[in-house]
Amino acid sequence: MAKGRLRAKISEWANTATMDASEIRAAYVTKDVASVADAPDRQPVRLRGTLRTITLRPRGGVPALEAELFDGSGTVMIIWLGRRRIAGINPGRSLQVQGRIGRNDGQRIMFNPRYELIPDPNE
Repeated sequence: MAKGRLRAKISEWANTATMDASEIRAAYVTKDVASVADAPDRQPVRLRGTLRTITLRPRGGVPALEAELFDGSGTVMIIWLGRRRIAGINPGRSLQVQGRIGRNDGQRIMFNPRYELIPDPNE
C-alpha cells in the first residue's frame, strides 16, 4: 500500500512541475481521442497523454513494462507484457494508445495497446 501512495505522490509532484492539468487536457483534445476520465471500460478507445512514470514489474513470472498515462483528466496504467524496455517510451513522452481499458483492484489498466509516439504538444 505504501508503494501506491509513493507512486501517487511522485506522479502528483511530476504533474505540478510540468503543466496545469487543464493545459494538458486542452493540448490533447482532438475529435477522435477520448479523455481518460470519459473513456468507457471494455470498449475500444484511443487516448493521448503524457507518460509520467515507467516501471519494470514482473507479472506472473513474465516481465511487464508499466507506464502511467496522464491526459489532464485522469490516469490509466499502460502495461506491455513480455517487454523490459521499448525504445522511445520514457517519462515525459507524449503518446497515443489504442486498446480496451479494464480494471484491476479499482485501477484502470490497458494491456498491450497499439501505440504511437507523438510530438510534445507544447513544442
